[in-house]
Amino acid sequence: MEQIRVELFGSDARVEKAVGQARNLSVSKAAVLIVGENGVGKRTLGRFIHENSGRAHQPFELVDCSLPAQEVENRILGHRDNATGRFNKGILEAANKGTVVFANIDCLDEEFQKRLHKIINELEDYDIDVRLVATTTKNLSKLVGAGRFYRGLYSIFANNAVTIPALRERQEDLQRLARHFMAEATGAETEVEIDTIAMDRITSHYWANNIHELKQVISSSVNNNSSLLDESAYEVSTQKTVNFMGEDDSDGVRLMSLKDAEKLLIKKALIHTSENRTQAAKILGVSIRTLRNKINEYRTEGSSYFVNLR
Repeated sequence: MEQIRVELFGSDARVEKAVGQARNLSVSKAAVLIVGENGVGKRTLGRFIHENSGRAHQPFELVDCSLPAQEVENRILGHRDNATGRFNKGILEAANKGTVVFANIDCLDEEFQKRLHKIINELEDYDIDVRLVATTTKNLSKLVGAGRFYRGLYSIFANNAVTIPALRERQEDLQRLARHFMAEATGAETEVEIDTIAMDRITSHYWANNIHELKQVISSSVNNNSSLLDESAYEVSTQKTVNFMGEDDSDGVRLMSLKDAEKLLIKKALIHTSENRTQAAKILGVSIRTLRNKINEYRTEGSSYFVNLR
């Protein structure tokens, strides 16, 4: 089994605290909630917990709860293949004695959240022993308070939350990781220095998808023989991580009024940033005051997403 390279998380005190918490929790059976933005390494930390536990040589299973609801339910509970008639075990059964990670647990269908809570509480009756880890980009406590996440399911993970800070908040880690990924992309055996002006470009970028995005940008720059000073170098990640309008959406926007298109774009920006208004305003290129006024306007109109927005 490949060992997790914990040093790639960074050396910031908050990161070291998170890794330390994860290491301490790994020796217990307690369920763990890992919180952080996209691309900070939540799933990697989940595997780190598994590999540092007494279950390291047992199964490790992960399900992305942001996938279509039926697909997620089938993956967790198992399902019969219509073509072969064969029953495929769900990950709770397949990972017996090991670890299961529910990535993006906040995306679970609300009715299935209640069902999953009941199933987890009954696992011992079926001689199933699994370590549970969940990841989220959201504040689940606030979602519970807003009635958007099942309190019972949240209570399973709530006592052991580990938070990984965003990369842009850790300038020293950002620079060190940039040099590391540059060395990795160029095949250098030692850490590569990056020109000061190029590093300034890196440290001023928003990095919405954090470490994942940083690695992608540097790898693409090296592969395409482009400069890190070139704006186009960052478009690789922007197109994939901050592209709010997919092909289907853009077709729909052309048939919308300008006001409805604006509302949709603001909604997607808020979803993309886990409802962080400061981040959403920055990406949209408006002031936080303008964004706040728009949200209040949509609330007054009764738009369901904005009425329930925290």
